[in-house]
Amino acid sequence: MNTTTSRLQVTMNYLLIVLCSAVAVYPLIGILLASFYPAEQGVSPSGFGLPPSFDWQNYVTAWDQGRFSEYFTTSVVVAAVMVPASVVLSILGGYAFATMRFRGSKVIFYLFILGLIIPTEATIVPLYYDVQAMGLIDTYWALIILEVSGEVAFGIFWMRAAFLSAPPSLLEAARIDGASSWRALWRILVPFAKPAILTLTVLTFADSWNEFFLALVFTVNHMTAPAGLASFSGKYTTQIALVSAAAVIVALPILIVFIIFQREFMRGMLTGAVKG
Repeated sequence: MNTTTSRLQVTMNYLLIVLCSAVAVYPLIGILLASFYPAEQGVSPSGFGLPPSFDWQNYVTAWDQGRFSEYFTTSVVVAAVMVPASVVLSILGGYAFATMRFRGSKVIFYLFILGLIIPTEATIVPLYYDVQAMGLIDTYWALIILEVSGEVAFGIFWMRAAFLSAPPSLLEAARIDGASSWRALWRILVPFAKPAILTLTVLTFADSWNEFFLALVFTVNHMTAPAGLASFSGKYTTQIALVSAAAVIVALPILIVFIIFQREFMRGMLTGAVKG
């Protein structure tokens, strides 16, 4: 009876996974197929039909006319600075909250959690005046600073949970051997939490690459790839093939990063149990 129930549960789980995957993948395949339709021919009304011929010129046209080389430059520069900075600050903050007890530590930690609750849109007006006062409007640094400040709250929460899941004997052995807090962090806890750190890195990169709202508000000549895609789709609303090609171009870097780090990402998600 238990075996039959277990098999039924496994079967239902697989069916649910297949159904959710189909719902998620269906529009992506539709966009990919639409991007290959010849520009002079309309896309299938169903949005899911094989094109009469695969026209790669749509990607070249979208890249050139959409100025995606400029938008990609902004996204790459911002991500190259923002991702390492966010991950390092998250590691340091997570280590402090997981292993150290100091006055006001719980209050400060809950203030970071509060940063996860308050949406960016609610603080955008004072943020704009702060950035303007610093003279950073329409610069890379405006996006970098704001994105780092937004990611650190989640990063500290994530790394604190990862460090709390480490066996206490690891730190006790390090202290017995005379290791400093700095050495214990980088030589013991960081290698232990490597899957969680890689997962955080992928998530942070995805957030940085998908940044749209901040780029729309704070930049004019330094728009990110998603903001550039919105501008491009506004100009070529009726040319579905070109817009679809542009969407595929913008999504490609995240897809490549996820494929490369897929195993580590899933391992970090499964082992990163929240504790404490």
